[in-house]
Amino acid sequence: MTVSSSLIGLPEITAAAERIAGHVVRTPTVASPGLSALLGVPVTTKLELLQRTGSFKARGATAKLLSLTPAERAAGVVAVSGGNHGIAVAEMAAALGIEAAVVMPESASSRTVAACRATGSDVRLTPDIAGAFALAVELQAAGRTMVHPFDDPVVVAAQGTVGVELADDAGDLTDVLVSIGGGGLISGVAAALHARRPGLRVWGVETTGAEAMSAAITAGGPTPVALSSIVTSLSAPSASRLTYEHVTALVTDILVVPDAEAVRGTLDLAAHAKLWTEPAAGCLVPAARRVLDRVGPGARLGLVVCGGNATFADVESWAERFGVRD
Repeated sequence: MTVSSSLIGLPEITAAAERIAGHVVRTPTVASPGLSALLGVPVTTKLELLQRTGSFKARGATAKLLSLTPAERAAGVVAVSGGNHGIAVAEMAAALGIEAAVVMPESASSRTVAACRATGSDVRLTPDIAGAFALAVELQAAGRTMVHPFDDPVVVAAQGTVGVELADDAGDLTDVLVSIGGGGLISGVAAALHARRPGLRVWGVETTGAEAMSAAITAGGPTPVALSSIVTSLSAPSASRLTYEHVTALVTDILVVPDAEAVRGTLDLAAHAKLWTEPAAGCLVPAARRVLDRVGPGARLGLVVCGGNATFADVESWAERFGVRD
């Protein structure tokens, strides 16, 4: 595989790891006997739900905040998010003494909004995610630095530290599954694994109604998408050129699963892996079954469990809506 020189490489990811060390958690990489029994092949999990702020987003947010000049710190930052990125920027900015504005759609969970406000951040709500991005751009024009959830090489390199840790800590893997929103996580992880584990296949997972990267690949570049998935943490209004180029160069394929299957997967992770996750991670379980259908029973899977910021009430409501039970 020929990789463009414009893509994030191991030197950038290693530099990001050094920058964020001491500010984020080096999350565990553990074999899951329960998921291995459920799927019929060895499964290893990378537990980003144990990260500060409950998701991998703390890595990228921290790296970007630490890269700011003194003047940029004084002017403050703005972030737009459907959930986890907002929490990460709010909490990490508060820890570093930087004023943050967090813009979210009204569909964001009350827990997420409360978590951001508890840090002292200026939380703004808009009718939808497109409006949130528009308001964030206005605040950026007024002087704040944008901490973009995925369209930033600093952020992508920091998310790639997940892949370096997985490469260092996991046994022999054949296939790794990573959820996709705007594509920052999978871009960084795929870049790291390409460098450290050549030949390993990386698969992206989206939910129906949050298909920004699939749409980009079909269109030949980033394109706006209509959002309808309950999985707001994967609901980017479009991919970026940066993440699109990483995915097209480094990712084997993207699998799209319905919301109901993602919720079912969330319950499977609770029952079999003893992990309380959100559907953005739950979607990996049904996707893993599809990967196994394609590559055969000799696979050894790695799942990047991206976050756990869902309440019991959230999951109960979704399970009731889709008629899903454990």
